[in-house]
Amino acid sequence: MAYLLMFVTLLHLITLAVLFIATMEKSWWVWSNTESSDLWYNCKFDNEKETWFCESSKETEWLQAVQVLMVFSVVFSCISLLVFLGQLFTMSKGGLFYLTGICQAFAGLTTFTAALIYTLHNKEILEDPRELSLGQFGYCYILAWICVPLLIWSGIMYIHLRKRE
Repeated sequence: MAYLLMFVTLLHLITLAVLFIATMEKSWWVWSNTESSDLWYNCKFDNEKETWFCESSKETEWLQAVQVLMVFSVVFSCISLLVFLGQLFTMSKGGLFYLTGICQAFAGLTTFTAALIYTLHNKEILEDPRELSLGQFGYCYILAWICVPLLIWSGIMYIHLRKRE
């Protein structure tokens, strides 16, 4: 039982870290090694100065929806971890971690919704005059999709996890 508890906690921390990286890093859409776009900024690399120059992304309704959903997923996953730690020390023996599991599964569903919106509406979100076929989805977008099953799976594991001695 102790190994399962350590595994679930480690999985939660890993998914929280990956989710935070997917939300904050600058690679949801990449045109080349020197140009990328994320949920917050459009960035270009200047070879002469060897620095990134970033400007705020144009606020569209779809982009705001993705931003809000990704922030909510990070918040729900953090709340889930705090609730889990609270339940771990206060819950009576034999209790189930329902609230923790529901928060974690909800974080997975909000991440799923955000990634799906970005997938279906990336043309409206990017609003770039360049052809989208010249670019591709970046690693943060892929990390968001990887988080979806991990968050939902850990939420289900929390729901079935029973507190023992």
